[in-house]
Amino acid sequence: MRKLTSVLLGGASICFAAVIALLIWRASGVIAAAAAGLAAGLALALTLQGIVNRLRDQSSVAQEMGLMRDANLVMADTLEQINTRLGILTEAVEDKAVRSSEELTSEVRVLEDLVQRMSVSLEERLAAPPVQFASSPRRDDGQAAALLETVREALAGNRVDLYLQPVVSLPPRRTVFYEGFSRLRDESGRVLMPAQYLTVAEPEGLVTAIDNLLLFRCVQIVRRLAKQDRKVGIFCNVSLTSLRDELFFPQFLDFLAENKDMAGGLIFELGQAAFDSRGPVEARNMAKLADLGFRFSLDKVHDLDLDFRELQRADVKFLKISAEVLLEQLVGSEAAPARMLKDLYPADFAPLARRYGAEVIAEKVEAERQVIDVLELDIAYGQGHLFGEPRAIKDQVLAETDPPVDFLRSTLRRRAALG
Repeated sequence: MRKLTSVLLGGASICFAAVIALLIWRASGVIAAAAAGLAAGLALALTLQGIVNRLRDQSSVAQEMGLMRDANLVMADTLEQINTRLGILTEAVEDKAVRSSEELTSEVRVLEDLVQRMSVSLEERLAAPPVQFASSPRRDDGQAAALLETVREALAGNRVDLYLQPVVSLPPRRTVFYEGFSRLRDESGRVLMPAQYLTVAEPEGLVTAIDNLLLFRCVQIVRRLAKQDRKVGIFCNVSLTSLRDELFFPQFLDFLAENKDMAGGLIFELGQAAFDSRGPVEARNMAKLADLGFRFSLDKVHDLDLDFRELQRADVKFLKISAEVLLEQLVGSEAAPARMLKDLYPADFAPLARRYGAEVIAEKVEAERQVIDVLELDIAYGQGHLFGEPRAIKDQVLAETDPPVDFLRSTLRRRAALG
């Protein structure tokens, strides 16, 4: 474009110079005409070049301003999009905060009702005459009474800890589940195992309170794991007393109905003896939980002569059987042949359970030799100290799962002060 402009300017200058020279030649002569024509052509060329350069500069400035206007428009559109997205994100965060607050309010409401019921039950137990341990020597009576008081103080002081033990897949030994256990602590921090406190806590009706605290803590741990996007389930014990409680269970069922997203991570567990002794109320309430998508596990299985059809109807998806019971009743030894299921090949037991929708978990696995034997029985899961001992949840995490026990604590203390 610039070359074409220069050529046109040169041609115009030559033509103008020729005209001027012709006019002067007619008037004054050849030399004067040539000089005048050259001067006029140069002057015209310079003038036109200046005009063209100015116009070109103005055009360039106009183009740059146009580009700047376009850039400003693009930036304005981008800022508007960013503001729109920030508004949507803010609304989402606020909605999530509101939902979390509503969920927390619902949980606290259920927990407070549970704690009040526990406090009333404990008040009644405290008002009742002391338990008589007539079958034991007086020295044992004193020990049992002291242990019972320790259990009461642990409940009043909220010294009920949650322990988790891994359940692993076999053979890779990858943690796929946890089982929740409750442990009590006395004032000195000494841990009380269930075998120690159950004998005195059960007659006093305190086991239900402990089980329910464990249940709610397991619910909170499942929610915490879900927020971390960890696909790990937790086995949590549920007692027949809780299943048939006409006041507690409906509220707990409503709570779970509002949180059906936890169904994949929470597995309710009860012992074989409890399952066999359940009544129509407990069976009906188990069915209500199953309708919400929750699964069941049978632990402490001591008799492998199981009714798999009944287990399937009850939505039992897991069978926890100790490695010792499995090997004793299925395999046996040369000295003591298998006592159960003589018409069933040992390696067919787990596939048979699987056919009815239940997986066998070999628990209390303590030695590598047991792992080999369990694998030969086609069992896909294992639990025991060999794979990991029960470990206490950190205090910070445990504090987030604590129910509001201030009312319970103050009630017990007032009752103790009244004697």
